[in-house]
Amino acid sequence: MKTNFYDLEAKDEAGNTISMSDFKGRVVLIVNTASECGFKNQLADLETLHQRYKDEGLVILAFPSDNFMNQEPLDASEAKAHYNNDYGVTFRVMEKTDVVGKSLHPLYKYLTEGKSGLLINRIKWNFTKFLVSREGKIAFRYAPQRAPFSFEDDIQNLLRGLG
Repeated sequence: MKTNFYDLEAKDEAGNTISMSDFKGRVVLIVNTASECGFKNQLADLETLHQRYKDEGLVILAFPSDNFMNQEPLDASEAKAHYNNDYGVTFRVMEKTDVVGKSLHPLYKYLTEGKSGLLINRIKWNFTKFLVSREGKIAFRYAPQRAPFSFEDDIQNLLRGLG
């Protein structure tokens, strides 16, 4: 059983294995995305945060997911192209991932067990966001409707070692 964020890995949209240990010392924002979700405009805001803070150590990982009402019909490479073309996304897009259910990805199992949502642990919808500190600790979990700019102070504080 993997008990440390840095022990986990996931594949990117091209199928390459990415170890979370590659992000040691960085602040990581993880979000499950879907191209047909009503929250999809958050992708542009996430890109703004990425551009604003990547040089300070922010990493954003988008995990396309089709777990909620079939709102991500695209495969990972198609999602990456769509997110880039429509929202200017340049941050990393990972493989299409199950964030709930029997095929729950180990990273999402770790995240949901580490930071509960309101009343339940599991992901309830697309665009649930997790902010991981430079030390690999789950610092915050944000609900899907929570706009990325609303927690910019949390990102700044973690980047500056204040969180």
